[in-house]
Amino acid sequence: MRRDVFQAIADPTRREILNMLSYQPMNVNTIAENFEVSRTAVYKHMKMLSECGLIVVTQQGRERYCEARLEQLSEVATWVEQYRKHWSMQLDSLEQYLDTLQTKKKSNGKRKK
Repeated sequence: MRRDVFQAIADPTRREILNMLSYQPMNVNTIAENFEVSRTAVYKHMKMLSECGLIVVTQQGRERYCEARLEQLSEVATWVEQYRKHWSMQLDSLEQYLDTLQTKKKSNGKRKK
């Protein structure tokens, strides 16, 4: 089964792992200590992140270190951008409509005086 970035970021634990690694590389045990689930569960999350290309795990002596590769998130940013543009246009249209209502209300108020 092909894994993609969207699957990887769908889980809050994986998002938190990415967040931690975005600041600095960390060894696998340090990452696992930050979660209240089993190390095996954390390793499974890290495996998915690795399969999606969001982290790279390297062996340094007896330790395995993880480093974030956040360039892959550009796929998500591109996808989200299309909706940001859509909602921006919708909100601009709503703002224009409300401005029109406000102008009509002010002009009607002046006529009544």
